[in-house]
Amino acid sequence: MSINISAFLDSLNIMLSGMVSIFIVMLVIYGIIILMGKVFSPKKKKSK
Repeated sequence: MSINISAFLDSLNIMLSGMVSIFIVMLVIYGIIILMGKVFSPKKKKSK
């Protein structure tokens, strides 16, 4: 059984781009969650 090194390196490049894409999507979802938490958080009333 032989391993095609060229195909292996090409697949690593494709896998890296997929992992980077997933990481970017996770950051976008995290940013949306933080933004929604700030927008929809209950406002505290000032006591006098």
